[in-house]
Amino acid sequence: MRRGREEAGGRLQAATPPQWARIAPVAALIGLVLAQRATPGTVELGFFLAGLPPVAAFAYGAAGTALFAGVVLVLLGVRNLGVGHAQGTDLATVAAIALLSVVIAWVRKRRDAQLVSVRTVAEAAQLAVLPPVPERVGPLGCTGLYRAAQRGTLVGGDLYDVRAGPYGVRAVVGDVQGHGLAAVGTVAGLLGAFREGVLDDPELTAVAARLDRRLVEDSAGVEHAELFATAVLLEFPPGLELVRIVSCGHPPALLLRGFTVSQPPVEPGPPLGLGLAEAGVPAVAHVELRPGDRLLAYTDGVTEARDATGAFYPLATRVPVLATHPAGLARAVWRDLAAFTGGGPGDDVALLVLTVSPGPNPGRPAPAGGAPGPNPGRP
Repeated sequence: MRRGREEAGGRLQAATPPQWARIAPVAALIGLVLAQRATPGTVELGFFLAGLPPVAAFAYGAAGTALFAGVVLVLLGVRNLGVGHAQGTDLATVAAIALLSVVIAWVRKRRDAQLVSVRTVAEAAQLAVLPPVPERVGPLGCTGLYRAAQRGTLVGGDLYDVRAGPYGVRAVVGDVQGHGLAAVGTVAGLLGAFREGVLDDPELTAVAARLDRRLVEDSAGVEHAELFATAVLLEFPPGLELVRIVSCGHPPALLLRGFTVSQPPVEPGPPLGLGLAEAGVPAVAHVELRPGDRLLAYTDGVTEARDATGAFYPLATRVPVLATHPAGLARAVWRDLAAFTGGGPGDDVALLVLTVSPGPNPGRPAPAGGAPGPNPGRP
């Protein structure tokens, strides 16, 4: 699939022009030559050949364009070929056009190479900020999908991550104010704070407070700063068949059990960046899990997407229909959303599906000998 580039050998390369663009100059050359031979000598079609080198410059490099230019000059300059009768200033004009076409082709190829270099660095940086989630984190199956609203970028204002730590497996899905490349710095800061909290904070609310403090510190000293984000945090503690959920002004996750979709009763707290110490610590919801349960966390780019009539995308209604799609739930939701909106929503979209594997411990195995693991039985 072409998306303005191709990947080969781990390096990005400029996209190859479509086949028709490479065939068109050749077909036009042959067609004009045959048409000139089939028409009376009083009808001059050969000078249309002068337009082929500029066309070839958009599909071929400097060498290929020069080859076209040479063929055109021969056809127009050699009378015995019966195609053209250019001479003097006419032939010089065609030669100047041909030379200019070769220069255009060379500049275009060089510019393409520079753009590929810049894009390679940009994409590497964006992937470092938001790397793909692994297929499994502990006993949890993970599937993530991200689509940035700003074309040509991999990361925007949404974020997600799944990490294992001493207190179980923890996940976050968030939505930063704004979108596109301008929000990438905030996304990087929040993800860094979350990864530290996974290792250091025994309570899920402490992780939320760490993210909130990160945004408060980032906006300190900035005049008229309005830096905030919404997020939902999930924790799968070791040895317990449940998930703890904290919502900071974020759309609630959906629990898919078989073909039944429910919304866990989570009391939303204030968004991040407003100072949780003053605004109030969000409540922690405890939801019982069973093997095979799936949790779908998402950003408002999904539920606030509209169709041509202005209706919102009915995610909870569509999930049971899409649950058995062979492409997986996350990709199925995205394809259905793109079809619903007629090409895709105008906001960043993040989807994270977490599947509970069979077994009594969706977090992390308890230590051998029956001793309780870190954070045992914390309510």
